Amino acid sequence: MTDPNFRPFADDAAIRHVGEGLLACTLPKAEWTHEAHLGATLWLLRDRSDVDVDAEIATIITRYNESVGGVNDATQGYHESITRAFVAGVRAHLATRPTAEPLVDAVNALLASPAGRRDWPLRFYSPALLKSASARLTLVTPDLAPFPTAC
Repeated sequence: MTDPNFRPFADDAAIRHVGEGLLACTLPKAEWTHEAHLGATLWLLRDRSDVDVDAEIATIITRYNESVGGVNDATQGYHESITRAFVAGVRAHLATRPTAEPLVDAVNALLASPAGRRDWPLRFYSPALLKSASARLTLVTPDLAPFPTAC
């Protein structure tokens, strides 16, 4: 079921704007939405082979959060387990998409899919575990189901 609150992107340029703004720490804080997180992640995984998402995503997001006045600690800011759940979901989604598909179509299809829902990590984690400080600070093993894998 599609998240009824999702906001699709208008075009490829809007997604690149978010991704480039994230990397450069120039994206206005108000634009760092759920959709922006997923759009930037898909763009990074699909179009930016120079970025090692697995090795760099925590640093990219924490640096961005700090650049807009955010704090990354045990109660706020970057959340490692949620991020890793969504990265796995984006990778699995990309594995099902045509390689020549326009970026906007791939991102909007992701946002309209189960993996695009805000509550998607709860397919893998119980709420108590996902809300824990350890899940925010480190990748904890899901207690409900394993993350999807890209085929």
